[in-house]
Amino acid sequence: MKTMEKNDQLLMQLIYMLHTSAMQGLGKIADPTGRVSSNIEYVNQTIDLMEMLKVKTKGNITDEIEKLLDGMLSELHLNYVDEKAKHGNKVEEETKKSDDK
Repeated sequence: MKTMEKNDQLLMQLIYMLHTSAMQGLGKIADPTGRVSSNIEYVNQTIDLMEMLKVKTKGNITDEIEKLLDGMLSELHLNYVDEKAKHGNKVEEETKKSDDK
């Protein structure tokens, strides 16, 4: 088994950190304090950062790292769309409740 270069390890660590942070922002996992909350705009920015990394590292990373990044981006996109739809529905419901008063 080939040992991973230090920079590859650091890049994977960065990708995992961004993914974890985005999952916390989606409210899918608790933050280090144990609190679960969501911040859709933050998640959108984090996804943009990860996509930028993908573009800027194209052809300069291992297949393993590229697959990891692609998989995490797919997962985040699906969860982001789902959460955004939920938040949109909550806003619509709150607006309707206000209008009914």
